[in-house]
Amino acid sequence: MKKLLCLLLALTVFITPAFAAEYDFEIDDGEWSVEVFDDLSVPASATELAIPAPSAILMERDTGAVLYEKNADEKLRPASVTKVMTILLIAEAIDSGDISLDDTVTTSAFAASMGGSQVYLKEGETMTVRDMLKCIVVVSANDCAVAMAEHLAGSESAFAGRMNARAADLGMVNTHFTNCTGLYDDDEHLTTARDIAIMSREVIKHKWLRDFTQIWTDTIRNGEFGLTNTNKLIRYFPGATGLKTGYTSKAGRCLAASAERDGVEYVAVVLNCASSDDRFNSAKTLLSYGFSTYSLVPVEASEPIPPVEVTLGRQKYVQPVIENCDPVLVRKSDVGRIERAFELDERVDAPVSEGEELGYLVMTLDGAELARVPLIAAESVERLTIWDLVVMILTAFGR
Repeated sequence: MKKLLCLLLALTVFITPAFAAEYDFEIDDGEWSVEVFDDLSVPASATELAIPAPSAILMERDTGAVLYEKNADEKLRPASVTKVMTILLIAEAIDSGDISLDDTVTTSAFAASMGGSQVYLKEGETMTVRDMLKCIVVVSANDCAVAMAEHLAGSESAFAGRMNARAADLGMVNTHFTNCTGLYDDDEHLTTARDIAIMSREVIKHKWLRDFTQIWTDTIRNGEFGLTNTNKLIRYFPGATGLKTGYTSKAGRCLAASAERDGVEYVAVVLNCASSDDRFNSAKTLLSYGFSTYSLVPVEASEPIPPVEVTLGRQKYVQPVIENCDPVLVRKSDVGRIERAFELDERVDAPVSEGEELGYLVMTLDGAELARVPLIAAESVERLTIWDLVVMILTAFGR
């Protein structure tokens, strides 16, 4: 009996790595170090960052500004990071009312046949959209991803068509999806770090998804099946908000990571890493660099905006206000050196419509323009009528 047990153990050790390497099982190896920059150790520029990830990018959520990139446009296999787009389409279907989190999804034979990371759905098994989404986000469940794809589009191939259409809408010019999971190392299923950052930025706009992306451990099937997030950053990196890990033997270790602190959120994407340590440490280094080096500056005036005279208007002046816009991302060391100036018309002819452009607020740093934001009329001003002019003249003579 002991010899038999030893033989079975040896076979398990021999077979498991090979099997896991072919599919996208999220099996992490080893410990990983913590590197959080402080004000004294932050690199002078992004070019000084040293990360082992062969392909990477760091992008800010609100502005889409790219703070670091390394082979960011190289077409690579994304493995389960593919599911960022799957999650996006599910979230958009929920927000549009096409489906709800409480809807029931029935598992097909095809969905149940998926390998790799899964929750072992059985053909005919039902599960709510809420639990399906949870399984996709937390444990990268391929069976749930395919079940949801079929629920939304009728088939996985039709859903892949929707994925490609949405990628085109977002400007993901170097992406082509053939499936909703990234499970297989398909030579035509390719994307880039930049394109993944673009779709990740779109996903994190759905703030309610954090109820899923920030889960560390949870259960399904009335507590009988445990889930533990494949993204270690959720537990160990302050401010982590998501997003998705991925692994196959050809794709390597991949990660789309997001984190927010003090209202600033970054997306770090790393692809084709040699190890789990490389994956997480590369993403952490990029995120830490962003938080330590940059700050979002709201677009606002440093002094009151002067009113603009209105010719032949029922009001003599109209007050400009700043049009709603995204903040400006600058290095923290430069925040105090930003200059602001108004470019306003001296006068405008009535009528003036609410929201009409009257000039600009221009923000500059060392002479370089950071932002040019429209100043618009806070209210409408009607033009004087002939009768208004007659009344004004008679009033003046009556004095």
